Parts: sequence; structure tokens; C-alpha cells
Amino acid sequence: MQIWVGLGNPGPQYALHRHNVGFMALDVIADMHGFAPIQKKFTGWVQEGRIGSEKVLLLKPATFMNESGRSVGEAMRFYKLTPDALTVFHDELDLAPFKVKVKRGGGTAGHNGLRSIDRHLGPDFRRVRIGIGHPGHKERVTGHVLGNYAKAEQDDLATMLGAMGSEAHWLAEGEDARFMSDVALRQQD
Repeated sequence: MQIWVGLGNPGPQYALHRHNVGFMALDVIADMHGFAPIQKKFTGWVQEGRIGSEKVLLLKPATFMNESGRSVGEAMRFYKLTPDALTVFHDELDLAPFKVKVKRGGGTAGHNGLRSIDRHLGPDFRRVRIGIGHPGHKERVTGHVLGNYAKAEQDDLATMLGAMGSEAHWLAEGEDARFMSDVALRQQD
């Protein structure tokens, strides 16, 4: 079993924030792959399903971003999984908007959700980094991250999320490079 976590903040007022793109990615994956209805569990919202032959639990922590590790830790302990079974989808300032990169381990780059998970489980989990771009000046970062996607970005956002959902089977199979490549190809169409 794998656990895929989408990072975001709970509540409708945050739904379209760039910081919630991890939640958005999981919603699209659940929808495209016919996951079971949402259940409240592990201080979050979970959906169970399969992607190809792999059993995947989708988890959106119902805590705020800086407490995400609590929810993720509960789920990992319940299923007795190690960090190699964990994939975290999150926004990434240091990537151009709508670029998608996958890596295992590493630092938190100031991301409070990653920092919380790192505190609970260590750094050795897979990350799906979803580019939101940097606003250019440090003092504008918070407003950018906690701001909604602009109307002009909606088509690119939908294309990226659709590509991620369509190519999720590569991620489930551990073919990270193929996932990144095929997502990028779909975005060029």
C-alpha cells in the first residue's frame, strides 16, 4: 500500500490558494481513478482506491499546513508503513508555475507542511513538487502562496492537474522520470 498526501489548508476560503494545489491534485486523481467516497480518518479526509495494480490511500490532512505531519504520522503508523511508501504533493516556490518535478528526500525549503512531516517521519519520503513560481521579492511570498490562482492561470492549472491524474499510474509504479516526462508532454499539447 502507498499513501499519497496532498498538502493544503482546510476550509473553502483556501480552496483556490496556490498553497492548496496538493489538495487539488489529489481531488483530480481520486476523480479520474474512481476512488471510494471521502471518509474522515487520521485527522484528515481519506479516499481508498487503486491506480493500476497498486493500492493507494489518498490523504488530505484536516489540520492546518504546519500540523500536517500529525495526520500523516497517524496514517503511516496505523498501516505500519515506512517513508518509502509515502508520496507528498505540495506547492513549490522554486519551480516555474505548472512545472512538476518528483524527488525523494531533501530539505523543506521553508515549506511548513514538509517541515511538519519531516519532524514526524524524517526526510526520506517522495515529493511531487508542483511549481507555483516565486513572486520575485521575499516580502511578497506570503501573499503569493496564500493567494488564489488568477483567472488567466485557470486553463494551465486544469491542464497540469489533468496531466498529473492521467499519468498517475507511472507514479504508482515508481516510474518517477516517466511520470515527469509524460506530464510535461501532455502540457505541451
